[in-house]
Amino acid sequence: MKLYPAIDLKGGQCVRLRLGDMGQATVFNDDPAAQAAAFEAQGFTHLHVVDLDGAFAGKPMNARAVEAILAAVTMPVQRGGGIRDMPTLEGWLAKGVGRVIIGTAAVRDPGFVREAARAHPGRVAVGIDARGGRVAVEGWAEASALSAIELGRRFADVGVAAIVYTDIDRDGVLAGLNIEATLTLAHAVPVPVIASGGLASLDDVRRLLEPDCAVLDGAITGRALYDGRLDAAEALALIDVAHPLPPI
Repeated sequence: MKLYPAIDLKGGQCVRLRLGDMGQATVFNDDPAAQAAAFEAQGFTHLHVVDLDGAFAGKPMNARAVEAILAAVTMPVQRGGGIRDMPTLEGWLAKGVGRVIIGTAAVRDPGFVREAARAHPGRVAVGIDARGGRVAVEGWAEASALSAIELGRRFADVGVAAIVYTDIDRDGVLAGLNIEATLTLAHAVPVPVIASGGLASLDDVRRLLEPDCAVLDGAITGRALYDGRLDAAEALALIDVAHPLPPI
């Protein structure tokens, strides 16, 4: 089970939103590269980065910050926000992003996802952000008619590496992960699912390590790490005990 620390970028700074509202952004660090390096030093092995401004604009808006993050760490970085076409996607893969996350375009242009997944196996994920069970797009500002499961099933057999499932109603409010909805999606599609939105404490990590969550690829944590509610060393130690790395 992987635990992905999150860096959400707005105006070149690390922020956390409340309920996906850009008007409710709290700045936690004005040096994203330093924050990424700190996460790696704490022992995290994967990083989740989202260009929030890019998600609204439909194109990358925090490129300089993302490039600085890539230069600061050696761990794999998955990056979302404003990835709407193949040149943009391939540009970020060439710059060193390990995996790109396609969100809005997965609803608007599913053919793009299929093309990208075929061209870059293992390096394309779909971001499914849901509010009240319905998929939201354009930086969570617009609701669609699709359910998370309907969208996930569109890409069940095209080679997508993962689905990042975010419950917007829990994002940034430390209410705990929506395990029930996440597991429902995970059982409905043959694609690894990453839980996001609401992870608040070690209790959430313990819940993720219970047998029924073995189907999940991992989870993303943001605000709880930044404000100290989740201790990185304790969380990673719990995971290591449950899933020890094989000897070298």
